[in-house]
Amino acid sequence: MLLLVGPAATWAQMPNLRRPGKQVNSFGDRIDEFGNMVDQFGNPVDPSRRPQLNDSTDVEIESLPPTLYMWQLKGPLGTVQRMPADTLHLNFQNVNLTEGLSGHYNHLANLGSPRLSHIFFERNRRAETLFMEPFSFFFLPPDQFKFTNSNVPYTNLAYHRAGSKVNGEERFQAYFSVNANKQLAFGFNIDYVYGRGYYNNQSTSFFTGSPFISYMGDRYEGTLLYNHNYLKNNENGGIADDRYITDPEGMSSGRGSVSSVNIPTILGATTNHNSDSYLFINQRYKLGFYRDVPHQQADTTVVVEEYVPVTSFIHTMKLEWTKHRFSTTDNVKDFYENIYYNPDAAYANDSTMNFSVKNVLGISLLEGFNKYAKMGVTLYASHKFSNYRLMNKRASMDFMTENEMFAGAEISKRNGKVLHYQAIGEVGFLGKAIGEFRVNADIDLNFRLGKDTVTLKARGHIKNELPDFYMRHYHSRFFYWDNDFSKELSTRVEGELNIPHWGTFLRAGVENLKNYTYLNTHAVPEQYGKNIQVIYAMLQQNFKAGIFHLDNEVIWQNSSNKEVLPLPQLSLYHNLYIDAKVFKKVLSVQAGVDVRYYTKYFAPAYNPGVGQFHLQKMDDRIEIGNYPLINVYINLQLKRTRFFAMMYHVNQGMGKGNYFYAPHYPMNPRLLKLGVSWNFYD
Repeated sequence: MLLLVGPAATWAQMPNLRRPGKQVNSFGDRIDEFGNMVDQFGNPVDPSRRPQLNDSTDVEIESLPPTLYMWQLKGPLGTVQRMPADTLHLNFQNVNLTEGLSGHYNHLANLGSPRLSHIFFERNRRAETLFMEPFSFFFLPPDQFKFTNSNVPYTNLAYHRAGSKVNGEERFQAYFSVNANKQLAFGFNIDYVYGRGYYNNQSTSFFTGSPFISYMGDRYEGTLLYNHNYLKNNENGGIADDRYITDPEGMSSGRGSVSSVNIPTILGATTNHNSDSYLFINQRYKLGFYRDVPHQQADTTVVVEEYVPVTSFIHTMKLEWTKHRFSTTDNVKDFYENIYYNPDAAYANDSTMNFSVKNVLGISLLEGFNKYAKMGVTLYASHKFSNYRLMNKRASMDFMTENEMFAGAEISKRNGKVLHYQAIGEVGFLGKAIGEFRVNADIDLNFRLGKDTVTLKARGHIKNELPDFYMRHYHSRFFYWDNDFSKELSTRVEGELNIPHWGTFLRAGVENLKNYTYLNTHAVPEQYGKNIQVIYAMLQQNFKAGIFHLDNEVIWQNSSNKEVLPLPQLSLYHNLYIDAKVFKKVLSVQAGVDVRYYTKYFAPAYNPGVGQFHLQKMDDRIEIGNYPLINVYINLQLKRTRFFAMMYHVNQGMGKGNYFYAPHYPMNPRLLKLGVSWNFYD
């Protein structure tokens, strides 16, 4: 942090090298893009320091009104995508649920436990390795990290808690960002999760730390992000007998339900450790020219000098190193089908490591620098080197390396209000990438319908890629494979309709898969050579009558091969609540009840030995689903502070008890969840 803060503080004292703008307010003061007063060097000045108009010498000292925006870096070229800061109070109670905001994920009950979306169209790869993929609740890849630019220091602190110190869960988050000047910002993000677990031997302990620095100038944009993640989750293998949930009275000899901590589990001394660290650098230098642009402010026309970029040179680099370790002293007969080395040992201590470095170089002709430049065009090339360390049966290590190079191009139109589009494609021509290709495209059309803006979107992709390295190679005591798989071919088409005034959002799509790679009933990778088709449709329809709201989400999907790719056909989310402002409209209140539900299906089971979900064994298959999870909650927002209280799984014990989010892994019992989030602008 000293290395970051020291140069930034020095930079803040130096004259701004950018040419000072000519934009002024009605008092004749220079102002920046935020509307804040600045000096001749572009540095913010407190407007309350200006003497009053009646020539009084009194000066009222007040802080600057906070103005900020956030952005993410999307795609292989790290394209900046701006977004507003998250300050809404609605549904704040759901942001810390491992099953997701609308309950789309199967998981192992505890906070942060491995999860898998039962909505197939949401299963987009996020992590570098197979072992980090189930932790999408916690792990943030570079394109999901939010950077901030603000005229005042910005801090957010959040704390979530549920249950007691014996079996409860906690999460603490801290985000800080400060600008040294209008272009240079730096900060950090900290996230800590500790879930003790309501069922034995399933605690989670996660930590991430992410310092970052960014410079968003006219000619140069640069972002540096370091992200370190450490994740430890104990494994219990599921409960020993599902009847503790489905028939609690029978298992307790008529004495009522059995407490979750008294339900025996299969494993008691098994742990998965995962660590992932990456250094991400994104930078671009833009060549262009300055021009004067008139702007209307109230009754005055001011001239603003702005920089118009024409061409940009792009460089993105990502260095990542990961480690997976599985350890156990459990000796459970037949839990693992095979033992590949040390058959007489009473323990296992398996590990694998990966290091990779990827560089992307590109040159772009930007849209909008003149009236004929209606779109942007980019050409780029990428190279990735990966090194893997695997155990072997000789009590030593195997090292494997892979190289891949791609050449790609992008055309895009991001400016304007009516039509936007983007198409990006790349083809491999070296090493592992030979024969691989990826094409992604999307387009949206925006038009007026009465007083509302209607948005129509279409997107699609076609990909021909090798499966993940660890689906092709993995060596451990209980699992050992080296597969020569074919490339997976995936084609997808989606369409969207969004009418905000009606509260209507509709999405539908279809995907065809060939050589689909999955973990079979033995938790071992396998390929299905024939075609699988998945059809999907989602409708979100919200209703409002005064302060009363009813938000609804209905998802239907169908897999043409339910044995290889099982999915629930129907998934529902409904949220009935009131939303009002009380106490002279300074306190926002949302109070209501929501319910999550999906139909029965043979959901994937979970195997601790590989830390992955896989198909259930045919002689021991069970269906889960057809059970509503109901939560009652209240959200409060007072100025910059948000609170919530939620009674989770309030319907436990009502009706038939079949509450599983994964086979043999029941949901948490009824418990009270609390959370608070503070925003600070000073």
